[in-house]
Amino acid sequence: MPYVATTRQIRVSVEPIWLEDRSDPAESRYVWAYQVEIENLGGETVQLRSRHWIITDARGHAEHVRGPGVVGKQPKLGPGERFEYTSGCPLTTPSGFMGGTYRMITAEGETFDIVIPTFSLDSPHERVLIN
Repeated sequence: MPYVATTRQIRVSVEPIWLEDRSDPAESRYVWAYQVEIENLGGETVQLRSRHWIITDARGHAEHVRGPGVVGKQPKLGPGERFEYTSGCPLTTPSGFMGGTYRMITAEGETFDIVIPTFSLDSPHERVLIN
């Protein structure tokens, strides 16, 4: 089930996927892929210019990752269009979470940030606690 956030009629859906074959718990290496879909539900064309991720491990250590575009692209989305990509995240702990923002720009030059929903990174090597 994807994590979803909508800002200014731009919907961002994220689905994390645990990668057992890339992970090595004995070496404190835990790896996930995440699939992102960005959909323009509004009436104006927008372009994704940059990203800001906040990646937090199970110890509470937060890493900020900033850069242009996503996976080497700065997609333009007209009304009703969508863009999908897959990327990955390694951690040294068996769980954590990610979230952040994408910086968008309109055809008129207005910039604004949209929310990337915070999503959980959970490996089968982490004991689940229910409060």
